Amino acid sequence: MGFADSIWSDPIEYLRAVGPNDPVLFMSPAALQAQARRFQSGFPGLVTFAVKSNPEEAVITNLVAAGIHAFDVASPEEIALIRRLDPDAALHYNNPVRARHEIVFAVGRDVASYSVDSLSELDKLFAMVPVTRENGETVEITARFKLPVAGATYDFGAKFGATEELATEILRRVAARGYIPSLTFHPGTQCVDPQAWASYIRAAGRIADAAGVRIHRLNVGGGFPSHRLQSLTPPLDAIFAMIGSTAAGVFGDHAPALVCEPGRALVADSSAMLVRIKALRDDDHVFLNDGVYGAFAELPLLGTLNRLSVWSPEGERRTGETLGRTIFGPTCDSVDRLPGETPLPADVQEGDFLLFQGMGAYSVPTNTHFNGFGALAVQMVMDLAS
Repeated sequence: MGFADSIWSDPIEYLRAVGPNDPVLFMSPAALQAQARRFQSGFPGLVTFAVKSNPEEAVITNLVAAGIHAFDVASPEEIALIRRLDPDAALHYNNPVRARHEIVFAVGRDVASYSVDSLSELDKLFAMVPVTRENGETVEITARFKLPVAGATYDFGAKFGATEELATEILRRVAARGYIPSLTFHPGTQCVDPQAWASYIRAAGRIADAAGVRIHRLNVGGGFPSHRLQSLTPPLDAIFAMIGSTAAGVFGDHAPALVCEPGRALVADSSAMLVRIKALRDDDHVFLNDGVYGAFAELPLLGTLNRLSVWSPEGERRTGETLGRTIFGPTCDSVDRLPGETPLPADVQEGDFLLFQGMGAYSVPTNTHFNGFGALAVQMVMDLAS
């Protein structure tokens, strides 16, 4: 889609000047770079960006400007994107299932690290990935494992991750073949419990001991929470501290280098989404010009997002007493509905605008054109505050 060349002071300035009928996503480069610096100063290791959360070029270039030069990529297209925008970046191909032609593509672009969670996929890597990269460095292969740990909105272990026993065998084989042996995990999306990372790090210690392998790096995944609810501030500092202290306690003098791969937590608060009320049906149901087939695709999985404000077409904020409303998207599909009830001012009217904060992750890349909807403008702003 691409961002416009102009930059506005904030979303409300744009609202007053344009009065858009289609949804608009606003990105603040300042907010994005500030969050990147927060991760780099707070996390006790290497910070990489999960490209899938928002592959817009403006996002990548701003992260590079903020000092991010390592990326979690999941496909040839993402590999090509990063090689074009940051040619010398370290690429970690952490989608653990790949077609053979995708491995060939990755090898040709000097990917530094691969994750794997099965012996069959490991055999593919052994057959197709040279031990030594073009620059003379050794390729890293990380065994991805899973645990039945609670604390996340939804569990990535349902699709990816080896058991501790299988991860032990993978790690042993990787080391025997001469690749750099490492471990990785993902605690699950929107994880707010620091103890989840502690449990995984302790399991990593057990796996390394059982394999008899000193791991080079431990990738603690993504899953870091973004600020979705007004009442719940993400405990990032507590998570960072737990990761550092647990790794030191488990591994001691042989502690591996730590890596994280946040996507959502890096980019979510860099953007806000402006949508318009198409109809207020019998003063009850609210119909928006965007929904779950657009930028709100994740809400049925993650739950409601109440960091929002409501504005009149003239740009005046609605401040009346709030009332829970059922919100539908614009399509003719009955599942096109935001979860639960969304608190809106009781005096909300047709033609008003809703400004949702925290919309920088999994909004642009999941947008479709189902039913003929899906138009989405993207604009730069200096400030997202409203």
